[in-house]
Formats: sequence, structure tokens, C-alpha cells
Amino acid sequence: MNYQCPKCSNTTYEVGQMRATGGTLSKIFDVQNKKFTSVTCKKCTYTEFYKTKTSAISNVFDFFTS
Repeated sequence: MNYQCPKCSNTTYEVGQMRATGGTLSKIFDVQNKKFTSVTCKKCTYTEFYKTKTSAISNVFDFFTS
């Protein structure tokens, strides 16, 4: 990845993942159906989130492991 922080122009970063719940049904069944990838600058800790697709199987796995 050719990353440059938009705040401080640093080029070192960390990549992480985060899941979030969506509507009412996902809250009732505790299914996390929105997945985001984060990119965090190692110098100033500025973070950007990018939405990524989740598969049906990962939603089922989340349901049974919650």
C-alpha cells in the first residue's frame, strides 16, 4: 500500500479491522454485519475507516460465537 498520512505526511501505518452492528434485527440477534478496515498513522495516530464487504458465512459465525 502506498500510504501517506493526509495530516502529517508520514508513510508508516498500521492496519486493523472493526465490526459494527446495523439495524434492529442485527441488534436483536447480536450479528455484526458491517465490517471496516482502519488505517492508522504511526506518527500522529490519524485514522481513516474503509467499509469492506462481509460474507454470509462470517455473519453466521458471528451469530454463533457472540
